[in-house]
Amino acid sequence: MTLNTEHAEPTAAPQGMAVTARTQGQLVTRRFFRHKGALFGLALFLFVFVLAFTSIGFGPLPGWWDKPWTGSGTLLDRGRPTLSVIPEFLGGSGIHLGEHPFGQDNLGKDYFALTMRGAQISIIVALAIGLVSTFVGTVIGALAGYFRGWIESALMRLTDVMITIPVLIIGAVVGQIAGNLGPYFLALMLGVITWTSVARLVRGQFLSLREKEFVEAAQAVGTSSRRIIFKHIMPNTLGVIIVSATLAVSSGILLETALSFIGFGVRPPDTSLGQLIQTYRSAMVTRPWLFWWPGIFIIAIALSVNFIGDGLRDAFDPRQNRVRN
Repeated sequence: MTLNTEHAEPTAAPQGMAVTARTQGQLVTRRFFRHKGALFGLALFLFVFVLAFTSIGFGPLPGWWDKPWTGSGTLLDRGRPTLSVIPEFLGGSGIHLGEHPFGQDNLGKDYFALTMRGAQISIIVALAIGLVSTFVGTVIGALAGYFRGWIESALMRLTDVMITIPVLIIGAVVGQIAGNLGPYFLALMLGVITWTSVARLVRGQFLSLREKEFVEAAQAVGTSSRRIIFKHIMPNTLGVIIVSATLAVSSGILLETALSFIGFGVRPPDTSLGQLIQTYRSAMVTRPWLFWWPGIFIIAIALSVNFIGDGLRDAFDPRQNRVRN
């Protein structure tokens, strides 16, 4: 019996069934942009961000809104909002912004400009808290998870102590000290005390990954611990880190709002969304727009960031099945 030793021709893929190899980054991006909630959150956050930073300008950059958030003016119609979104055929006054779309405060300041300034500071503080807490938590979690031993014991005991103290209490103490030094220093200090959840998540990932074969192989050939951490293990924890960062941003804006509401956050002459709510909380019955406009923007920012975080979590998790590849 003669055996046929010729190489078989490669089987052609069925027409219309071509397979395209994708990198991990492409798969994550594809999953994220197929997540409807994440797209809604991203669009909402970008809308608020662009509106806040282009309307009244930021720093040396001018804005398209002609009224400043500082100073005072003449109070018109008890400061009622002039914004109208009800068309005339529905019995409204038409769609227009008017002179003061969000109304005016007690001193006649344009409340749209004030709210935009508050949104700017709140977004900056929230982003700074998220970045700083993620960085600190990642470093502590990575060191504890990789080196183990007394380093892990010391860092985790510190983490446990920080967790047992309510964040609002620590934040109030920090806000009392740092509040007068400006919102940026306040954000830095708040980020330093809100890293515990990130540290525990990163530690768990490192504890799992350090036992993998590729880490043992790198250790066997004499690779330094720093290179193993940053080149071999850290890239495999990016999903957890990025998702934790988005959640930290959402928690950051709520923390800043709470601290400003009780008087330990952003201080005058600057303002934030929480500071505006604290200043005009007594007007909720007589002039509710002074209370509701900052509240709406706080909810919009926190909700949008949570949706983005939810989409990133599903995109990075290969076991999820809510979004197709």
